[in-house]
Amino acid sequence: MTSIRVTGLRVRHRRTLALDSVDLDLGTGVHGLLGPNGAGKTSLIRVLATVARPDAGRVELLGEDVADHRGRTGVRRRLGYLPQEFGYYPGFTVREFVAYVAWLKEVPAAGVPAAVERAVARVGLADRIDAKVRTLSGGMVRRVGIAQAIVNDPGVLLLDEPTAGLDPEQRVEFRELLRELGGTATVVVSTHLVEDVAAACTEVTLLAGGRVAYRGTPGELTRLGADTDGPGDHPIERGYTAALRAHRAHGTREAVR
Repeated sequence: MTSIRVTGLRVRHRRTLALDSVDLDLGTGVHGLLGPNGAGKTSLIRVLATVARPDAGRVELLGEDVADHRGRTGVRRRLGYLPQEFGYYPGFTVREFVAYVAWLKEVPAAGVPAAVERAVARVGLADRIDAKVRTLSGGMVRRVGIAQAIVNDPGVLLLDEPTAGLDPEQRVEFRELLRELGGTATVVVSTHLVEDVAAACTEVTLLAGGRVAYRGTPGELTRLGADTDGPGDHPIERGYTAALRAHRAHGTREAVR
C-alpha cells in the first residue's frame, strides 16, 4: 500500500528552486533520503510533514490530499515528525513534554500515560523520564525528539537527521528501532550518514539539485559501488558517489537505476 504519493512537486525558496518536479511513491518500510547539502532533502521532509506548502504538485499522505484542509488536519494526527532542530519546553520533564505532544496528536486521554512510557522506553530513556529536559545531554534531547515523534504510533514517520548527536551505541540501537517501526509504518529518514541507510533502510532515494537522482535498495547501491573505484571506504559510499556523478553526467530529470 502506498502511504506517500508525491507528483510533480516543486518548491521554491525565493530565487532558488529547492525541489523540481519530484515524483515519489513510498509504502511500508524504512526509506533513506540521501543527498548533498542543498539537494532538497529538508524541503521535501517539511512538505511531507505539512509544515510547508509546495509551489506546485500534489502530495497525498495516507490516502488524503494534504492540499485539502480537512484531509491535512486528519493526517497530522497520524504523522510523526522530527525536524533537524525541534522546539521543546526545557522546564518540562521528559514525561510532560512527550505527553504534551500526545495531546496535540489527539491520542485518547486514557491511553496517553502508557503511550508516553512506551515511547520513552523505546528510545532508551525510561530511567530519565522524570528528568527536566534542560538537564539532558544533546544526545538525550535528540532521543526525546524521537520519542515525541513516535508517541502516537504514526502511520508515516518523518525523521530529519535523527542520529545527530547520538553516540555509536545509540545509533545501533536506533537502527534496530527503525527496522521495528518500518514493519508497520512508512518511515522516511533524511540523513548524511550512508552507513545508517545501509544498515536500516529497505529503499534509498537520492536527491541532487532538487531532483530524484537515484532510487533503489541499499543492496543495489552497494553493488553499484562495487563496480567502481571512486572515493569512499565502503561500496555503498562509492555507489552513492557513482550515482550522483551518473545523474550529473546525464543532465536529465530521470533517476538513475
